[in-house]
Amino acid sequence: MRVELKIAWRYLFAKKQFNAIHIITAISSAAVGVVTAAMICVLSVMNGFGTMVEQMFSQFDPDLRITSQIGKSFSLNQEKKEQLLSLPCVDVLSECIQETALIEFNDKQMPVQLMGVDSAFARLTNIENTITDGYYEVYDGAFDRTVLGVGLAWKLGIGAHFVQGIQVYAPKRDGKVNMLRPDMNFNRETCFIAGTFAINQQKYDENLMLVDIDFTKRLLEYKENEITALLLSVPDGYTIKKAKREISSVLGDGFIIQDRYEQQEDFFRILRVEKLLTTLLLIFILLLASFNGIGSLSMLIIDKQQDIHTLSHLGASNEMIRRIFILEGWFVNLLGAIAGLVLGLGVCLLQEHFGLLKLGNGEEYVISAYPVTVQSWDIVVVIIMVLALSVLSAWIPARKIKN
Repeated sequence: MRVELKIAWRYLFAKKQFNAIHIITAISSAAVGVVTAAMICVLSVMNGFGTMVEQMFSQFDPDLRITSQIGKSFSLNQEKKEQLLSLPCVDVLSECIQETALIEFNDKQMPVQLMGVDSAFARLTNIENTITDGYYEVYDGAFDRTVLGVGLAWKLGIGAHFVQGIQVYAPKRDGKVNMLRPDMNFNRETCFIAGTFAINQQKYDENLMLVDIDFTKRLLEYKENEITALLLSVPDGYTIKKAKREISSVLGDGFIIQDRYEQQEDFFRILRVEKLLTTLLLIFILLLASFNGIGSLSMLIIDKQQDIHTLSHLGASNEMIRRIFILEGWFVNLLGAIAGLVLGLGVCLLQEHFGLLKLGNGEEYVISAYPVTVQSWDIVVVIIMVLALSVLSAWIPARKIKN
């Protein structure tokens, strides 16, 4: 194999009979380099958007969310709660009740996602860092307060300085319907706005209303220990997978334990599908670029017919000669891949530190420049695909070589 490597390396830079071979070889190598750089840049930008969205959700979503497999609500006694808090994998535990309700302010009515939270919710999430107007508070000791998504507050035409109360309605749980007095079929509570928050996600900013958990228990007629979800944070250095196992051993069967990715499964599935489709498209472009390699190597084989006969007379087998030209084609694409790798990583590094490529005018978007996150696994996959196609594109013309 050493002999084949030396001959292939010499052919790479040796003088050819036709100058066009040099040009086509250079174009082939450059095409591979450009596609390699494009794959790294595009995949890194998609990773950047994924990381950015994950950070947005992490401001609100807990590390783990526990719900019941059967029914919407469940009861958690004090003993189970203390057992969970005693686990080393549980840092903060918060109880939550989430349900659809109807709100009314002035002459406007709309359905919302009502989320009742306890005092631990602020320590569990970064909700206080998302406040855009007013402050975070769901109960001030005298009045029930609420914190609204900024989009929801805009649709209601309300701000943190408003003193008028918001009416919240929910159906009664007894199931009886009063046809003569329809208003008697609903429970009603009043709360006052304390502030607005922005997660930059429509499902939260335009639909969510945070209130005190006791407020939701009164409105929905929930029992003292009845909740719809448990929210937990996991200490740094503790794996989510291990935390799930330990929590499941305490709670037993009948519960669903979701991490942040599972809580937003549909959204992250879309991101994965988009990344997969983009990767397949770039592979197709790389496949087209490899046809240049097939053409340049075919011309090189024609150019080196005299050398092929000489090697044959010296005892070289057909397989050995084929390996020489396969290695030649592989070297051409390898140089292009290395150049593309350096170029792609360089562009990503510049974009990450200086934000050269902007998103519009910077005011219409959450961020001003395209986010970039380079993942080592993406680089490995790109290099493997490039080298695999390089071998294939070299093997196609080389397989026809005969003494």
